[in-house]
Amino acid sequence: MESGGDATFAAIPGPVGAGDGLADIVAAGGLHNYQRKLHADYGPVVRFRLPGAEKAVSIADPVLLEATAKIDKRPEKLFEFLAPLQESDNLQTLSAEQHTPWRRVLLSVLAGRRSHEAHFGQFAALTCDMADRWAKSDGPIALQQHLSELSLRMICDYALGAGADSPEQAGRIVSAFEDVLTDQLARLYHADLPGTDAERGDRAQRALAFLRSTVDEVLAAHQDDARPGSASQDTAQQGGPRQSDGSDLIAALAAAGQPPARIRDTVLMTMLAAHHTTGVAISWTLYLLAQHPAVADRVADELTDILGDRPAPEYADLKCLPYLKMVLEESMRLYPPGPYGAREVSEDLRVGDYTIPAGATIFYPIWAVHLNPEYWPQPEVFRPERFTAAESAGRPRFAYIPFGLGPRSCEGVALAMVEAQLVLAVLLRRFRFELAPGHSVVPVERFVLWAADDIRMNLTPRVP
Repeated sequence: MESGGDATFAAIPGPVGAGDGLADIVAAGGLHNYQRKLHADYGPVVRFRLPGAEKAVSIADPVLLEATAKIDKRPEKLFEFLAPLQESDNLQTLSAEQHTPWRRVLLSVLAGRRSHEAHFGQFAALTCDMADRWAKSDGPIALQQHLSELSLRMICDYALGAGADSPEQAGRIVSAFEDVLTDQLARLYHADLPGTDAERGDRAQRALAFLRSTVDEVLAAHQDDARPGSASQDTAQQGGPRQSDGSDLIAALAAAGQPPARIRDTVLMTMLAAHHTTGVAISWTLYLLAQHPAVADRVADELTDILGDRPAPEYADLKCLPYLKMVLEESMRLYPPGPYGAREVSEDLRVGDYTIPAGATIFYPIWAVHLNPEYWPQPEVFRPERFTAAESAGRPRFAYIPFGLGPRSCEGVALAMVEAQLVLAVLLRRFRFELAPGHSVVPVERFVLWAADDIRMNLTPRVP
């Protein structure tokens, strides 16, 4: 006999069959393609099988997503792959009681406008330094590699105060995160990846040790700075930058009473999330602009009008670059940095005509939501004008969710947008981008939306 939860779950449209659904996902060419097919076949609410989730329900309609907006719980199994990076608890699955104050601290630092402005000059210097190296480079540039390294250097400067002092050091950190996550995902989902389990495991352990030692150096530096009589302490007592701009994440977490292990976890997760999402978003934007040179020219003209002869914008200039922002937003619609999200229902939830039973996983197919033709006519066409105020006003608020929604949405969204607009402004002011001949760009659904063999571009100087 079926329980009430089983009966209500079975009443939701979806495919029949046994197993965990992995074979169907692989056969469809990935989870995104599988999701789009399911929603095309069964409608906006569909139950399906997903490894790590016994009862999974995908919702691709932004109006129906409203019913899920206050859920503050993530399914532990789906985020288990992040466990190696955690010492205390998995920060992605903290209980609401622990998550709310922790999130409040992160937002106080990552969403602070004054701190964005205080660090903007250093962000611009890092970006211009990378552009100078690109200008001297022979051959195609691997966008995702370089831009992820740049994003990591930015977040280390912004929130941590130390860390990746060079592109080479940033590259080591990026590679180390990749080694740890690849090994863990392979173990959890039995993925067929190069090398033996032992080889991947050894590489992951070395990478994890390197990441932890890097973070320990940052924490030790902060402890030294906090000692009475230190230069940083004297500066803080005189009202120096750390006190006034609120950009020291470690100090904020310590002041809020977060234990040392959680502070270390937070540093690692901030480094991971920030460098992946921002670097990837910029990469896909440049990829689209290479295919739409007229749009890239219009952005360059806007930059010339606002910047004149300056190579980089100042913080106040960003609000004067509306078309650049629309281009970035449209890019994240077509290639959302994180293509999926997930929540766990603590009690029965009514969504449209269906009841999702307690304990079920609600799946946010962000990519499918962004390509929903009911709200995005000709959804696969790149058209930045979709994000004018007039067009945006006619859409539901959850038709566009590149950073998730609700109390588990990305805490770094404001910072990511500032970084991405700055980097795009510098690069599009200086270069034209053209995809390297013969290079295929294939999206890969990992922790973020990556490209299988990076996005390789040839650059030519843009003459004002």
